[in-house]
Amino acid sequence: MSLTYAAPDFVPRCFALVPCAGVGERAQVGGPKQYHPVAGQAVVAHTLKALAAVSRIEATLVVLSPQDDVFERHAPAFTGDKAWVARVGGASRAESVTNGLHELLARGAQPYDWVLVHDAARCLIRPEWVNRLIDACEQDEVGGLLALPLADTLKAAASDAQGHVRAHATVDRAGKWAAQTPQMFRLGLLRPALVSALSDPDQAASITDEASAVEALGHAPRLVPGAWDNFKLTWPDDFALAERLLRSP
Repeated sequence: MSLTYAAPDFVPRCFALVPCAGVGERAQVGGPKQYHPVAGQAVVAHTLKALAAVSRIEATLVVLSPQDDVFERHAPAFTGDKAWVARVGGASRAESVTNGLHELLARGAQPYDWVLVHDAARCLIRPEWVNRLIDACEQDEVGGLLALPLADTLKAAASDAQGHVRAHATVDRAGKWAAQTPQMFRLGLLRPALVSALSDPDQAASITDEASAVEALGHAPRLVPGAWDNFKLTWPDDFALAERLLRSP
């Protein structure tokens, strides 16, 4: 799938899209993890502050659940012409991002513009990492994502008859990277990629990030080295680690 060529004088812009409609059950923090306090602010407030410091981002769109009536209380500093909110979240991340892309089009974004999709729960993101991604991908035909080569030995696991989880094989880690965000693709490529994936229930289950949808169309996103501390707050211990890192000088 290819894009319609933009006018010769068109300068692509960068928009950030932050899906923020999840419930974060694995985090076990008594509510949506994006609103859990870390280092004096909600997780998502840290995330949005970092994105706001990237001058090349034209605007940031936060995609919320239609039932969300607390976001503004948890992110009071997210205001201004570049701070956009849309309560169009869906049942899955892919649906929320797709609905957010439709919203960006409605607000004037063009198919050839770049969209940087970033997890609300990756609250240690730094502006320089976002700029590194933009620098690497702005001339790329496909786009790309922050990621890290896997360093740890990987084990395939299964439960035994007593319910204990045991390793039953070692997985070759050569050539394997852990995907992070932001993930940066042109709106005119990412939107049809996600729409196509969501139209097939079997394929939709395998779309766990934006890059996987783009890969399903036969494209190869660029892997841009990220940082180990750009991790996604997922498990209870992650919040204590994020607290220490955010409070460190």
